[in-house]
Amino acid sequence: MRKVFADTLYWLATVRPRDTYAEAAQEARELIGACLIVTTDEVLCEFLTAMAGAGPTLRARAVDIVRDLLDGRDVAVLAQSRGSFLRALDRFSRRLDKTYSLTDCSSMNAMDAEGIRDILTCDRHFEQEGYNVLIRSAVRERPR
Repeated sequence: MRKVFADTLYWLATVRPRDTYAEAAQEARELIGACLIVTTDEVLCEFLTAMAGAGPTLRARAVDIVRDLLDGRDVAVLAQSRGSFLRALDRFSRRLDKTYSLTDCSSMNAMDAEGIRDILTCDRHFEQEGYNVLIRSAVRERPR
């Protein structure tokens, strides 16, 4: 089965009302069809951090979503470890000319380890590393 990575932007777009990327994220998800969505503890941590100031209702919804993702079978959540942290730190240190976050580096490492080339995001950092950025593609392809 095809695997597609889900970045923080994707999770935010699925939760926040009026999110700039909500429609494009939904379109991208529909276009890829049946697949296994893969994400990481680091991405979910970044997602929860981004939702921290969204108010009690959205914050509670974010917690419920993360718990469902961790308990469910529809999404594979790769665990963070000291090893994954150190590998991300190594990648981060080798990209000093970039503005990649440590979470981006961790995600890229997870994608490489899982043989994943497609990612639900619009983050140009992933394009710079040669990944297929699906939400950016959906935004470009929408009629104006």
